[in-house]
Amino acid sequence: MTDIEVPDSQTLMAELRQQQEAVAQLRASIDALVVKGFSRANEVTVTVRGTGKVAEISIDPALPRRYDAHDLGGIITEAVNDALAKLAAATSARFAPLLEGVPKMTA
Repeated sequence: MTDIEVPDSQTLMAELRQQQEAVAQLRASIDALVVKGFSRANEVTVTVRGTGKVAEISIDPALPRRYDAHDLGGIITEAVNDALAKLAAATSARFAPLLEGVPKMTA
């Protein structure tokens, strides 16, 4: 049998505190993110904060004259979804280094 070295409880608690601090700093950096999403033709721009809240929607003034309400809603939705996808990608990229050392769990 091989002897496995088990860290003492103080060492484990110190490591846990470091990990909690790293997660808190990461969360703060994500909350500070601001990303922009665009409709296909860049007629609508949506700004989303790292918290997931929409901060601003800018619409080309000519857009409402060219499209009906249904189409305009679709164009805005497209820009919102683009911003949310960019936020998800940026969030994943920031969490990736932290998760590299975490063992994968299987079902």
